[in-house]
Parts: sequence; structure tokens; C-alpha cells
Amino acid sequence: MSSKATLTDFILRNRFVSHFLFWGTFLLVFTILATLNAGSFSDHLINYVSILPFQMMAAYFLVYYQVPKLLLQKKYARFGISVLASAYVFSVLARLVVIYIVEPRVRENFEQETVWEVLTDPYYLFSVYFPVVYVIVFLMLAVKTIKERFEEKHQIQLLENEKATNELKFLKAQIHPHFLFNTLNNLYALTLAKSDAAPIVVTKLSEMLDYMLYQCNEPSIAIEKEIILLQGYIDLETLRYGTQLQLEFNHQVDIPSTQIAPLILLSFVENAFKHGASGNPLNPKVDVDLQVEKGQLYFKVFNTKPAPNTFKKEDTEKKHIGLANINRQLTLNYPNTHSIEVDDTQDSYCVTLRIDLNE
Repeated sequence: MSSKATLTDFILRNRFVSHFLFWGTFLLVFTILATLNAGSFSDHLINYVSILPFQMMAAYFLVYYQVPKLLLQKKYARFGISVLASAYVFSVLARLVVIYIVEPRVRENFEQETVWEVLTDPYYLFSVYFPVVYVIVFLMLAVKTIKERFEEKHQIQLLENEKATNELKFLKAQIHPHFLFNTLNNLYALTLAKSDAAPIVVTKLSEMLDYMLYQCNEPSIAIEKEIILLQGYIDLETLRYGTQLQLEFNHQVDIPSTQIAPLILLSFVENAFKHGASGNPLNPKVDVDLQVEKGQLYFKVFNTKPAPNTFKKEDTEKKHIGLANINRQLTLNYPNTHSIEVDDTQDSYCVTLRIDLNE
């Protein structure tokens, strides 16, 4: 977080500091503007400082009592009467201070109005002193309303981000046991056959689980690490199927450190083996093509399909769940910056993913 953002956050959260800056800025700006029009800076400063207490009282009375306790509670008559009465009182007080404190310091040989004359001249009070007092009052009300709306929107955004983060963690947690279950099945088959490949599977599985459980906790990760993960998974499947599997894995990345949300690509490859090669014992084929150039990702996974009569209902259901998981992760990580194309035929299944990683 930048120092500017930190300072802004401190000011917004510290009520005393924010109010002090608000009134100090108002006092300085209005004094300078009045000085540019006519008179000296000190005379105008004395004038604004003298009526500042009444502006502050009017502002806090309106913002923290009259609006929330009367207007927002739909006590409209009481609100109207209260505003008129308070406007009259604060205008009178401001006028009296100017007459008996400010003007004797800046003027000579003038006739002071009596208190009674001030009290019985509402037209002058509301035409001259009401705007002087209440212009800053309404400005403070507007600022507070905007600030509350901003904080409300910010809070909603925080809740949405927290919800999205928790949902992503849940989706990733679904991937881990799914992947582990499939790989353990492969390992079990190798151990039954007393294959020398079993220790290799254990080593690769350990490396992959270490990556998935401990290195994928960040929102994004270098795509070169995802390629290593894909290669490790493909190596495990190659050990399982042997020479009967026709496999190609091509990858070209211009900048290996390009960031991508973790574990998204693995799901596509896993589905290709789970729902394609595993049910197709005669020359199954899987092609994986990954390209990243200038932040634009192109990922294509092709697999042959087993004969229609070999489909299992539970496999189809799991496939739909897996795809729904992938789509949800993409929506959360790359809203409006990704596209998926599916070519589903009787003999093959091909999915093409495009992501703008620059966003």
C-alpha cells in the first residue's frame, strides 16, 4: 500500500483529524477568497474565526441530530420547525458577534444596532447571515453523505472480495482431493503390477502436492510453475498408460514470470485423462497446447473419447461438476477477460481457453 493511500485511510478513519482538516481548510479558503475581493487577510480572518463556533454548532446540530433523528425518522414537521428555529438562533448569534466583537476592531465611528433591532429583523438575518452560517453547514452535510456512501460501497466491496476469496479457497480444496484420488488410483494399479515406476510416482506426487498445498496460496503465480505442475501430472499419466497413449504437450511462453491464477489449467488436463483416455483403452490421444504472448494466454486441450456405450453416468456427472468448478474459478479470477470454446463430438472433446492476463 502506498504512503498516499495510507495517509488517506488514516484521515478517513480518524474523526478528529478529518474534522479538523475540514474546518481548517474551510477557514483558510474562505479567508483567502474574501481577501482577494477586498480588505486585509487579518480582518477577514478575525471575522470568520468569530462566527466559526456558530457554524460548527449549526453543522453538528443538523448533521448529527436534525437529519438522523428527525428527517430520517420521518418527523417532517418537527424537522422543519427545528431547522427554522435553529437557523434563526445561529444567525442572530453570528450577527451579534460581528456587531459587538468584529466591527469595533475593523471599523470606526459607526452606529451599533441594539440586540432588539437584531432580533426583530428576520429578513436581514435570513438574507445575509443565514447563507454565511449555513453554506458550510450544507457543505459538511454533503461531504458526510458522500463519505458514508463511499464507506458503505467500500464495505460491500470488502465483503464481496472476502466472499470471492473464500469461494476460491473452497474450489481449490475441491481440486486437491479429486487430483489425489485419481493419482492414488494410478499408484495402486502400479503397485499391484509391482511396477518399478511406483517409487517415481510417489516422488512426483509428493512434489506436486507440496506445490498445490503450500505454494498456491497466493492469488497469482508465475506460469512457468504451472507448466512444471502440468508436466508433472502428464508424466504421472504417461507412466500409467505407457506406450498406448498418444500424447503431445507443447508450450511456448514469451515471459515465464507472467502471472496466472493457480490450478486452473490443471483441471482441463485432468479432465482430458479422466473422461477421455481412461475410458478409451485403444490408442487414447491427448494433445495439450499452451501459448502465452504479451499477456494473452491460449490453451487448448484435445482428447479422444471412449465409445458411447462405455460412458458411465457418474463419470458424466463428475465431468459436469469439474467444468462448473473451472468456470466458476475463471469467473472469479478473470471476469469479462476470458472465453471458453468447446468442441464436443462423438469421438473427441476439445476445449480452448483464452485469457487476457494483463487485466
